[in-house]
Amino acid sequence: MSIPHLLVHSRDDNVGVVVIEGLTAGTDMLCVVTEDDSDFHLTAAEDIPIGHKVALKELGEGDAVIKYGVDIGRIVQTVDVGKHVHVHNLKTKRW
Repeated sequence: MSIPHLLVHSRDDNVGVVVIEGLTAGTDMLCVVTEDDSDFHLTAAEDIPIGHKVALKELGEGDAVIKYGVDIGRIVQTVDVGKHVHVHNLKTKRW
């Protein structure tokens, strides 16, 4: 297997985490689900920094963001598949 671009922790997650430096728009990302060691591909829709989240499906305003199989917050602006999920479109439950 090649080196993954994105890790997804649970099959229930709707975001994954970028694990390489310099991920650019248009990259065909190898995505690995750590829960069962399965993989899939997804195209990065924009440049996304290492450690940041990527939408695995379209997320609408008010949708829960699921990471590690846990609801971590709500979407405040629609996010298309492959787009960056961060403070500009996610209201975290942490504060």
